[in-house]
Amino acid sequence: MTKAQLETKLRNQFLDFIQETVTKQFETDTLPVSASELAIPCLDDEGNEKWVLIKVSIPRGTRNGQGGYDPYDGYAVAEDYKIDCEEKAEKKAEIEARKQAKIAKDQKAREEKKALAEANKGLKELRKIKLTKKEEEGDSYAKEYAPHELADMLN
Repeated sequence: MTKAQLETKLRNQFLDFIQETVTKQFETDTLPVSASELAIPCLDDEGNEKWVLIKVSIPRGTRNGQGGYDPYDGYAVAEDYKIDCEEKAEKKAEIEARKQAKIAKDQKAREEKKALAEANKGLKELRKIKLTKKEEEGDSYAKEYAPHELADMLN
């Protein structure tokens, strides 16, 4: 048998196995849509019809530049995928940590701004009271006080 025939036989064995297993397990039809693909009708959690497409392929590997292929190494590809997933998870965790730090910083800034606004509100009330007392005493100069002078008076 040629290499292509061996690969076709192996692919068909896996397609038959998948087709039988899916038909028994999910009690649904599997529909061949190409020489290497099966389409499976199914329902999502909301009852909408969806399709699952399963493709079986026999990878040859990468071209080596000499008219042939370097053999496909599934173990190396799986390890690369695992490392890639770990890097993405670390990056996502780092982004989430920065996001939480920014949220905490923004919350602190909002609280400080609110506290300052409350303090300014209290200072304005004290100024009004001081000015009112000065006006009652007949002191017209109180209307001309600068805010820093009022703050010095209150302290």
